[in-house]
Amino acid sequence: MDDEDVSELVDGAAPAPVRIARLWWVVSAAAALLLVVLLGAVIFYRQADKPFGFEVEWMGELVEARAPVFTVPALALNWIGGGISGVAIVTHVIITGLLIWRRPWAALYFVCAAIASALVVLVIKNLVGRPRPTDILVAADVGSFPSGHSANAALIATTLGIIFWRTWVWIVGAAYTLLMMLSRTYLGAHWISDTIGGMLVGVGLAVIIWAPFAFVLYRERRKPHPPIWVKVVTPTAGIDQSGESSH
Repeated sequence: MDDEDVSELVDGAAPAPVRIARLWWVVSAAAALLLVVLLGAVIFYRQADKPFGFEVEWMGELVEARAPVFTVPALALNWIGGGISGVAIVTHVIITGLLIWRRPWAALYFVCAAIASALVVLVIKNLVGRPRPTDILVAADVGSFPSGHSANAALIATTLGIIFWRTWVWIVGAAYTLLMMLSRTYLGAHWISDTIGGMLVGVGLAVIIWAPFAFVLYRERRKPHPPIWVKVVTPTAGIDQSGESSH
C-alpha cells in the first residue's frame, strides 16, 4: 500500500518512472472513518435521542430563518442528493458520462465507492439508531446518524476530484458538499454531527476504494477522452503517415 513505482512510455521514448503515493492517503481516510465510529459511539452512549447543545441552538436559528428563498433550493438538494432520484438518476448520469467519455475504470471505481458508502451508512444508521430532529420538513427514513445525503455528496465530490484531478472540480465539489450539509440541517433532517459524520464517510471511503484503482485511473486520465462515437486514432511508433516503416 506504500508508494508504487511504475513505468510508462512517454511519446515513444524510454520508460519514465511514475510514483503513486497511496499510504498516507489511505491512513488519513482510515482515520476519518475511525472518527465516524468514535462520534457514533459518543452519540449512542450519551443517549442517541439527545443532541449536543450547540446543535439545538443551531437548529433553532435555522428554524427561525426559514423562508421560501432558502427552502426551495434546500428541497432541490434534498431531491438531488438521495432517495430514488439520487441513486437512479444522478448516479446513473455520472456512470453513463464516464463511460461515454471513455473512462471505464473511473466508472467502475465510482460504482464500487458508491456501493461501499451506501452500505456503511446503512449499517451505522441501524447500529446508532439516532432519531431525527422534530422540526423536519421532508419525509425521511429512520436513522439520523450519519447523513446519507452528506455522504453521497462528499463521495461524488471526492471521486470526481480524483478522477479528473482539476482544481475547479475540487472547488465545485467542496461547495456542493457544504451546501448539502447545510441544507440537511436547514430542513431539519439532521443534526450538525450527522452531516459531519456523513461527510467523513463519503471522503474516507472514496479514498480507500481509490487505492487499488490508483494506477489504472492514472493511466486512463492520461489518454484522450473523445466521446465513444468519435474514433480514436492511436499513433504507431516507427510507422509514418504513408504506412511505411521509417528508418
